[in-house]
Amino acid sequence: MSKIKPIPEREPAHDIFRRRHHPLDVFFSPRTVALIGATESEGSVGRTILRNLIGNPFGGVVFPINPKRSSVLGIKAYPSIAEVPEGVDLAVIATPAKTVPGIIRECVQAGARGAIIISAGFKEAGAAGVELERQILAEARRGKMRIIGPNCLGVMSPLTGLNATFAGTMARAGSVGFISQSGALCTAILDWSLQEMVGFSAFVSIGSMLDVNWGDLIGYLGEDPRTQSIVLYMESIGDARSFISAAREVALTKPIIVIKAGRTKAAAKAAASHTGALTGSDEVLHAAFRRSGVLRVNSIADLFYMAEVLAKQPRPKGPRLTIVTNAGGPAVLATDALILTGGALAELAPETIQALNQVLPPTGATATRSTSWATPAPSATRRRSRSPRKIRTATASSPSSPPRR
Repeated sequence: MSKIKPIPEREPAHDIFRRRHHPLDVFFSPRTVALIGATESEGSVGRTILRNLIGNPFGGVVFPINPKRSSVLGIKAYPSIAEVPEGVDLAVIATPAKTVPGIIRECVQAGARGAIIISAGFKEAGAAGVELERQILAEARRGKMRIIGPNCLGVMSPLTGLNATFAGTMARAGSVGFISQSGALCTAILDWSLQEMVGFSAFVSIGSMLDVNWGDLIGYLGEDPRTQSIVLYMESIGDARSFISAAREVALTKPIIVIKAGRTKAAAKAAASHTGALTGSDEVLHAAFRRSGVLRVNSIADLFYMAEVLAKQPRPKGPRLTIVTNAGGPAVLATDALILTGGALAELAPETIQALNQVLPPTGATATRSTSWATPAPSATRRRSRSPRKIRTATASSPSSPPRR
């Protein structure tokens, strides 16, 4: 009688398209959420967060926690997280700072795997706040709880429908992961993105980074196949080793864009009062960004533009660019900007130049075979050339003047 061979275990290669469970999944796709500090007070943070949680279905259940009310906004409320009849994945905390260490202790005992601390009044407020943070972290370490915050706007996951923030509206779903230390900047980016039709895979206000830091979230979004690029607003780097390690690995496959505030001494002092963290030497950070493959921008406008480009255009495969404009001046300015920021003008093939000559008007269009193309103003584009023309120069003359030789 032949032996029955045991069924072999399935090889890992069979699960190559299945994303493994990650500890930070709890912040983006929880099954149960407890809002501690839920209230019906008009204009309060607790009311706004509850509205956002129940107004944007994420496929889970929301449990309001309020020791003084039996229901909040018509939903049954519980006096503490220990009274919730189901296991809680994620706790969102919006109570006074001094109450948070005790609440974290209760969350750990209830088996919660993650907490978003919206509350302010921690290390940015001085020594008493630092001690509160120490107590919070000690309680969280008793279990396997991860914490985002404190002093943050919250977390949105537009792809799953979770809105655990007190922002006024939900972000569009898309492919850009956005992480910010400033809640106010989050709301500004959000307002702009809704007008410009820019979508996000994750929208995270990281606050003062008591636990979850830049490296954690960059690593997480780097593994997320739905995130194609990562944009950061940074005031302090926190754990530099974690940031550089994660950024160096992820930047090989996904662009990481950062705007770093606190470059001057005055701004650094303001940042310390905001998040309670030192900003560090700007020269050292700049070198760290370059070494890890992170692209740094210097203005909020550039951050907006970069986010829009990454959301709407394919990622460039190299530094080469062809410039198309309706006048010579913009072509020259664009060429300067391209070269000075490390780019290069694309070398146009002869057949490309010939094809362009077939459609460009007979006057005012000039270019070289390796630089930019300038087309005339809209009023002159009605006339089309019937025969190819040789174009020699890199700048454009006015539509009424002959091309320069």
